[in-house]
Amino acid sequence: MPRGQKSKLRARERRRQAQEEPKNMGNVQTTAAKEETHSSSCSHFKDTPKSSSTPGAVSNQKEPGRAPSTVVTAATAVSHKTANGDTKYQVEGKPNVSQAIIEHWHKNVVDQKVTVLVHYLLYKYRMKEPITKADMLRNVIQMCKNWYSEILKQASEHLELVFGLDMKEVDPNKNIYVLINKLELDHNAKVNDNRGIPKTGLLMTILGVIFTKGNCASEEQVWAILNMMGVYDGKRHFIFGDPRKLITRDLVKEKYLEYRQVANSDPPRYEFLWGPRSHAETSKMKVLEFLAKIHNTIPNAFPGWYEEALKDEEERAQARLTAKAHNAAIASSRPKVTSSSFSCPK
Repeated sequence: MPRGQKSKLRARERRRQAQEEPKNMGNVQTTAAKEETHSSSCSHFKDTPKSSSTPGAVSNQKEPGRAPSTVVTAATAVSHKTANGDTKYQVEGKPNVSQAIIEHWHKNVVDQKVTVLVHYLLYKYRMKEPITKADMLRNVIQMCKNWYSEILKQASEHLELVFGLDMKEVDPNKNIYVLINKLELDHNAKVNDNRGIPKTGLLMTILGVIFTKGNCASEEQVWAILNMMGVYDGKRHFIFGDPRKLITRDLVKEKYLEYRQVANSDPPRYEFLWGPRSHAETSKMKVLEFLAKIHNTIPNAFPGWYEEALKDEEERAQARLTAKAHNAAIASSRPKVTSSSFSCPK
């Protein structure tokens, strides 16, 4: 190629390179600016686990057409090592979701088993049949054997609180249990004593509400406590049936409760008082002992109520002494019959 043409080609190449150099410099500067910005924004999250090095880490990359995923950063996550050395990440201030699901499921299963076991134990009580651990495991607990103690404990507490039944183990070797109506109003009287559903615990609870509310409790106050026991107005109870009928008609008819309209109330409001049979068959001290047992304490932990209960005990003792003296006076005033009063036929 002639020398003149080579010179022209070299000159043309130099002009082309000179034109492209500013454009390339602009690209380099833009790239550097982007990298600097990215580096600056990521410097706040230096402790964030990288997806390439930590299995299970959350990626913050977006995919076209998809909503951005939740990003777990060092500002919102806490890392901890398990016993085998694996690192786990949990959102700060929020419980582990899987653990919460497991706990919720566990509670539901236990609650269901407790309900079934209460039914089963009440059936055994009515039929006067022995209760064994083997029967409970086979007929009720079944696949939840690891939770047997927890289920039995909750069922026993429910039986004692609501029905006044205490579960006693009479044969530790064979794991045989019996249910004892230990909250009887007295040793010779029971509420609906026909080996049916004992309602003493429910009645004692209502008597306790009345006692602690100044010996007269509004209907709203009574229902508030019964609601805490799972007994609701207008909702049929799996054991008691219609709760309103039970406490406003049945127990009133049996004279354990008095249910009356509040004077001059408009619209009408109602209140509960102790009935004559409750006054005769139990006492404020017995009711206070029942309430103390529920709260896992002793009666004198409630000083005001305890003082009132002691006064009631003294009045009852005095009444018994007066009645005894009266009966003795009547007996001594009767004419004595002697053998000399009768003559033998000759």
